[in-house]
Amino acid sequence: MEVVLVTFNVVMLLWLVVGQQKSRQLLWGGLAVSVVLLVVQGWVEGWRWPLIPAYALSPAPLLALMLDHRRCARADQGGVKRRGVRGIAALLSAFFYGTVTVAAPLLFPVFAFDEPAGPYGIGTVAYHWIDNTREETSTLAAAGAKRELNVRIWYPASKDSKGTRAPYVSDSEVYTEAFQQESGLPQLFLTSLGQARTHAVEHAALSNAEAAYPVIIFSHGFRGFEGQNMFQVEQLVSHGYIVAGINHTYDSMASIFPDCRVALFDSVKNPESEIEPLEKMDRTNEVWVNDVRFVLDQLEQLAADDPDKRFTGRMDMKRLGMFGHSFGGATTVQMLLSDPRVRAGINMDGSLYGERRIPAAGINKPFLMISADEEDELAGSSAASDDSKPNLDMTRGKVEQYNQELQEQELHARLAPVKAGGNYWLKLPNTSHMSFSDFFLITPIIEWMQGVDARDTHRLVNEFTLDFFNHYLKRQPLQILNNAVGT
Repeated sequence: MEVVLVTFNVVMLLWLVVGQQKSRQLLWGGLAVSVVLLVVQGWVEGWRWPLIPAYALSPAPLLALMLDHRRCARADQGGVKRRGVRGIAALLSAFFYGTVTVAAPLLFPVFAFDEPAGPYGIGTVAYHWIDNTREETSTLAAAGAKRELNVRIWYPASKDSKGTRAPYVSDSEVYTEAFQQESGLPQLFLTSLGQARTHAVEHAALSNAEAAYPVIIFSHGFRGFEGQNMFQVEQLVSHGYIVAGINHTYDSMASIFPDCRVALFDSVKNPESEIEPLEKMDRTNEVWVNDVRFVLDQLEQLAADDPDKRFTGRMDMKRLGMFGHSFGGATTVQMLLSDPRVRAGINMDGSLYGERRIPAAGINKPFLMISADEEDELAGSSAASDDSKPNLDMTRGKVEQYNQELQEQELHARLAPVKAGGNYWLKLPNTSHMSFSDFFLITPIIEWMQGVDARDTHRLVNEFTLDFFNHYLKRQPLQILNNAVGT
């Protein structure tokens, strides 16, 4: 509807400026159509600030009628020359205004995801689970509170499933504010979050095309959320996977519980100003690892006896994979190293935080590392040697820099065995850290500033993700992975 409204009003504007014959009937007709389009677009899709220039064109035919009446009343020879000058000025103004009218919704769109390419539709359902064996350690939680997790599951459904399409975020006001705090973008850039829709249908019936489906866990990045990689989740589900996204409470952007409580990112526990010791980051990652283990336990219960009868006998927990972005990618590695239930995993641009180290011989499970091609600060670091020590007269800033270099050196060392044992490490050109999430879809302005192409990257990531999981969870032949990266 936005496209129809903008196209009609811009064409009408150009016609009003350059058209020779404009009958009153056509002017009144144009006014009526434009007003109807404005009302319908706002009612169906919601009015948005980037469309204000287009909305302002709706009464343009009425203004043209008024001006035409004045011209008829004031026609004289001196006015002919002025009309010519005014005509040129009007044409230039119309061109400029039309450009702004078209550009505004293009620069600040209601973003959408590529149509899922697989044979399945997508259903989704949300869960709220409490781990009574663990106390919440966040400074924002009530004393004695237990660890609570929001988990959303996406699953294969019929292509013609009917129902409400799930929103991209569950509460636009909460997530808009959280996105603004995380990214520093003006809230005007983020107003489309509440209007973006996924392809998933709430509570759709699970497809009966297969007896059971392999299951994949998704773990978001630090200060992300369970739906931040919708571009990837939807493609996986459409090809016959059940995907469970975990929201790691107080380390995520926001968690909204069923009783409307909101748990935001704990900036007291996770201050951004200080250099975090690796030991602290490793301990934090262990919390995430325990989150995943708990969720796996819950999924096994659903697979055995789902109260809603949706997943009973339909989750193949023997074909279980995991993928994650950033800190969630590190969590994936830790799960591969510690939990036999996870058979294969993908880490998307995540430093290897966590208490366990990849052995020199490798993980001994199928593993794919996908990295951005940003300048490798770890590899190029001027980290101090192991036996060097800071001088006593070093300033606080130099000490912090020294500690940071040592941490970078340690993180780089942890990457050394990634490809051992026949695993893969893929580095994608023209990408940055956030290319492996939905973030750049919010506005093309961010893409241009970063010099990346989000949708091309997403399609490439999806090709490798599907090839990897299809091979290791469905035993299908590899199509592109062996040709793209060395083992």
